[in-house]
Amino acid sequence: MLDDNTRQRIQDEIDSTDVVLFMKGTPVFPQCGFSAAVVGVLSHVGVKFKSINVLEDPAVREGIKEFSNWPTIPQLYVKNEFVGGCDIIREMYETGELLEMLNTKGIDVQIGEEA
Repeated sequence: MLDDNTRQRIQDEIDSTDVVLFMKGTPVFPQCGFSAAVVGVLSHVGVKFKSINVLEDPAVREGIKEFSNWPTIPQLYVKNEFVGGCDIIREMYETGELLEMLNTKGIDVQIGEEA
């Protein structure tokens, strides 16, 4: 059950930065392949993002699933909106939808440049 305190902490994280990734581990040391894959896509497109290591906080690890009504981690939020998990992000990247969505929302991308 997602308590009000955890819900507010999650909302504060999402509100604090345009692009937030709830993941297992850190971008430098991801703790699962799915988290590593999303970090790879975001890094490839040169998007600056904040990462939240859900392994450091069991309340957030479970709470984010209820918060988004999405059962798996990682979870990507852009401008306060839940975008999806690993498979969705990869598919959006491959079809060009991810770049289109980021551009539409005014997120800087640096494909082919040093981010």
